[in-house]
Amino acid sequence: MRKVLLITGASAGIGAATARLAATRGYDLALNYNNDRAGAEAVAKDAEAAGARTLICQADVAEPEQITHMYQQVDATFGRLDALVNNAGVVDQTARVTEMTHARLRRMFDINVIGAILVAKEAVQRMQAQGDGGAIVNVSSAAARLGSGGQYVDYAASKAAIDTFTKGLSDEVAGENIRVNSVRPGLIETDIHAKGGEAGRAQRLAHMVPMQRTGSAGEVADAILYLLSDEASYVTGSMLEVTGGR
Repeated sequence: MRKVLLITGASAGIGAATARLAATRGYDLALNYNNDRAGAEAVAKDAEAAGARTLICQADVAEPEQITHMYQQVDATFGRLDALVNNAGVVDQTARVTEMTHARLRRMFDINVIGAILVAKEAVQRMQAQGDGGAIVNVSSAAARLGSGGQYVDYAASKAAIDTFTKGLSDEVAGENIRVNSVRPGLIETDIHAKGGEAGRAQRLAHMVPMQRTGSAGEVADAILYLLSDEASYVTGSMLEVTGGR
């Protein structure tokens, strides 16, 4: 029987790469998106070609009632949940802390932190009810330890919160065979840089990486699928760096 995996932010970037790889590894997929339905449909088409059943579910994770509705769709379609990749997140325009507004900070933390916690809460409740464990991977960032001064300290702080949440939740549910880990991507070639107003940011900073190159969404997806797999059966509460050494 194929396991059921929910991926938030699955329409592009790391989420999309993870979905495509997971389909080849025996997962059926619930693909969440907020705005890019065409992207989610393209991912679903590829996943189905690899043998996966798919569900496309629109939800803004900053809105609790939309999270509830998303899970209602997952329940109705699959009847269970084995794994979660908590990937939905935003970055904002490059700015110093002295330039950040309350509205910007609320949006950042509502999506990147509160939304992620509520999504994980719902996943854990289902895994507990099923009684046979599960796996959660939260997508963090190397920014959590680098701070991203002069760029987006708010984003870095939100990802540091995700790392702390990962450790705390992992301790709470380890005895129920629910594993919770995070990945910390570094400079990865995705659209997130353009959304932050710097389309060429990854290439511009690549010289700072010991491996002297940027990473791909596929390389992050490989790490995520490892953490979801039985090969990582004794790994929980960990933060896996996918940064080229940075």
